[in-house]
Amino acid sequence: MELRALEYFVAVVTTGSFTGAAESCLVAQPSISYQVAALERELGEPLFVRTPRGATLTPGGRALLPHARACLESVAAAKREFAQRAELLTGELAIGTVGGVQETRLPRVLAEYHARHPGVSVRLGSGGSDSLIQAVDDGDLDAALVALPDTPLPASLAHATLLQDEIVAVLAREHPVPGAALSCEEVLTHPVITYASDSALRHRIEEHFRADGAQLQVSHATNDVALQIALARAGVGVALAAAYDPAVDPGSGVQVLPLDPPLRFRKVLVWRSDPAQARPLLAFLQLWTAAGGPDARHPRDAVR
Repeated sequence: MELRALEYFVAVVTTGSFTGAAESCLVAQPSISYQVAALERELGEPLFVRTPRGATLTPGGRALLPHARACLESVAAAKREFAQRAELLTGELAIGTVGGVQETRLPRVLAEYHARHPGVSVRLGSGGSDSLIQAVDDGDLDAALVALPDTPLPASLAHATLLQDEIVAVLAREHPVPGAALSCEEVLTHPVITYASDSALRHRIEEHFRADGAQLQVSHATNDVALQIALARAGVGVALAAAYDPAVDPGSGVQVLPLDPPLRFRKVLVWRSDPAQARPLLAFLQLWTAAGGPDARHPRDAVR
């Protein structure tokens, strides 16, 4: 039993005539008649009663009809599934991040990405902004979330703002402070805890202090912001950290003050602006763009 014969049989039923079936299937009427006749010979009984006004089903035709429709629907379903499989996105998406992005849109976008493209393996890495930017430029990463440096990005990279952030001073709760903000000079009256020298934020902080006529002296350096805050809470000194980082929480036994003057910066998504971008990256960028503009300020605003 051929599928073409079943298709023509159902077309006669649907249109009510052999002529209508021929028009519907875009074939000559003799082709319809031949296939239906072959089907009748195979099944051993007539399927239609032919009249001048068209064709009506015999009892045998009525018995065949649900089976014929089920067969054709099964074939159509198989074609749809394999068409979707042909469009299934596969491969790898490699993304690097600096710290403190847990409460941004990134987890939500990656969740949606996985739901839409389960065939793509997502590789996540971490590091300092400078090394991540270099990795994207070299093609080792598809994209990265970094602190936007003062110097221009490589010409091969594009970027979009994720959020506006700033460096804040974090001290033990019981530590006396002179006001609602700390100047660079006031910060330097305490041991300073901040990012390591391989961090782009460390360079930004050093430049900020120099511009204010001060020389930053760091007593404890780590890119682990949670450790910075733990040291500040223990009374080791003043931590200088990004306000958006989840570890910077005044409810955890510390006080958080802005710097005066403030040190603000942007965290951005960077990627290669190569026209021949890989499909996994293009799909990620579409979802990232659909998520909207820059993220709102962190619920724990920098000014406490």
